[in-house]
Amino acid sequence: MAIIANLTISLLILVGIIWLQVFLSKNRNKWLGLIFPAIGFFYSLLMIFSIVIFKNMSAWDIFGLIASTFLLSNIPTIILLAIYFACRGKIKRNDELDKMNIQDLE
Repeated sequence: MAIIANLTISLLILVGIIWLQVFLSKNRNKWLGLIFPAIGFFYSLLMIFSIVIFKNMSAWDIFGLIASTFLLSNIPTIILLAIYFACRGKIKRNDELDKMNIQDLE
């Protein structure tokens, strides 16, 4: 029963973050939509800096661990940036249409 409650809460948080990302990305201020991607990127950097380097690991093993951690931890950042650019593209198109309509009225 607790597992279902945890999954429900996690799903609601995920949906809330996505909804908030779409809302902030559609805002006229372009910097607001970059808040969540920046948080995700800094979180991935924190994960990399917190990797404990073991003494028996070779340099290539450490590099592979850091590279895989960086790539996997930036998946949410990439998704949030895709949402941002999709929403900003629609706003840019709407602004161009508004400018064209104003010019047609003159």
